[in-house]
Amino acid sequence: MIVGVVAQRANERAVDLAGAVIERLETQGITVRTDQATAEKLDREPCSLDAMDRCDLVVSIGGDGTFLYAARGAGATPILGVNLGEVGFLNTVAPENAIEAVETEVAQYRETGSIRHREVPRVRLKGEDWTLSPALNEVLVQGRRRGHADGIEASIRIDESHYEETHCDGVLVATPTGSTAYNLSEGGPLVHPRTDAFVVTTMSGASAMPPLVVPEKADIEIEITGAAEAVVSSDGSEHRTIRPPTTVSISAAAPAKVAGPGSAFFEALGKLE
Repeated sequence: MIVGVVAQRANERAVDLAGAVIERLETQGITVRTDQATAEKLDREPCSLDAMDRCDLVVSIGGDGTFLYAARGAGATPILGVNLGEVGFLNTVAPENAIEAVETEVAQYRETGSIRHREVPRVRLKGEDWTLSPALNEVLVQGRRRGHADGIEASIRIDESHYEETHCDGVLVATPTGSTAYNLSEGGPLVHPRTDAFVVTTMSGASAMPPLVVPEKADIEIEITGAAEAVVSSDGSEHRTIRPPTTVSISAAAPAKVAGPGSAFFEALGKLE
């Protein structure tokens, strides 16, 4: 069995816990891989993040941002999130339970050959000759800076039907998981994690329609004009500059797999207040 471990950058508590988890795993004869930053802190041989998809389980130790980072490389490998952050929609394991939770998943794998998990939607954004990595939270199309002087002219189509045309700072498409993040700060609705849907939210539109909840299988197209350059991003970490006029397409990607206890959605919501 191979387990990948990713600890939050610049968080000594996360690194210490990662070290304890790795030590326990290796005493059981399990091969452990760590990303570059974690490996440097623990004086280990680093593993490319992209190679995490060849693990049987990935353990993310930190906040939701660390989980999103780990998910970029994990592919279809289940991810167990240990929560050292404040809210923890994706990380459902308390740090004091981390080693026990990892051992439970290891025992499950050794007995059945698989990791218990739930699937969570991801969304992908692509253009004519490029594609961004799938996002667990949201993809974004926006002007280079916020404000009407640097916004975009956006025409939005859902399943080839016209929905909206407006000047705006940008257009955000969020998953149910991401509905609690950037989407919420832009006035979008909360979406229960078991809902098969995405949320399309126009950011500071001059004549904006309300945020729209669409089926997960919907095809979303955004035609962009009226800007020298625009920026697209996936989960706030992968960015690409594009030149209008152009059209970007947004659709469902293969879901991510979250290992461990079920979603503590309502408990986490209470931490937002």
